[in-house]
Amino acid sequence: MAASSPTERVPRTALVTGAASGMGLAVAERFLAEGWAVLGVDRDADALGKATGDLGSAFRPVPVDITDRGALSTALGGATGLRAVVNAAGIYPPTSLADFDEATYRRIFDVNVLGTLNTIAETVPALRAAGGGAVVNFASIDALAVSRGQLLYSASKAAVVTLTRSLGVELAPDNITVNAVAPGWVDTPGTRAGGRIEQAVATIPLGRAARPEEIADWVWTLCHGSYMTGETLVVSGGLTVR
Repeated sequence: MAASSPTERVPRTALVTGAASGMGLAVAERFLAEGWAVLGVDRDADALGKATGDLGSAFRPVPVDITDRGALSTALGGATGLRAVVNAAGIYPPTSLADFDEATYRRIFDVNVLGTLNTIAETVPALRAAGGGAVVNFASIDALAVSRGQLLYSASKAAVVTLTRSLGVELAPDNITVNAVAPGWVDTPGTRAGGRIEQAVATIPLGRAARPEEIADWVWTLCHGSYMTGETLVVSGGLTVR
């Protein structure tokens, strides 16, 4: 992505979904530390309000459900200076063939796939108006090396990998890169709540889970490349190469 001129009147802005916690919050913090403004999108208004108090005035909270495109469009109306879009929002309730149901299927795919598409569709006009920019989607190692008990989550993240490829081609003429990051185990409150991280760490060659800020570093890098698009970067501590 081309660097912005220091004389620009409109500050560079990144939109981050899932910005109230976990990796989304870490990404928002990274962009803020680099002097960007951040539109922090999350459906949890209370958590978003707390993040706003912690992060300061350059962080603009946008409490909205990304599965509702109309509401998202209204909430984002008039956004300017947008140069990066990071789709970090996602849910991962455990499922298997024996216990999945239609409601869970729709909830996972609505957030992880439809929500990502809605966000990109509603922000591409602003990226075009800025002369281009970057989109980074959150896939997962489970899209490539599935985990037992994550049937629908794995399928949804595989869909994110494929839509990243398709949109990389579709948006290339607009000078918009579209890439994905596929984290392995990351030490977030949500991951710890699942109760499997301690056992999983023993299987990681680097011997630990990633810190959220380490994933944010790679997101930052993907938002500043000019000749990489449609790709998925695996950040797993060596888990996929054993």
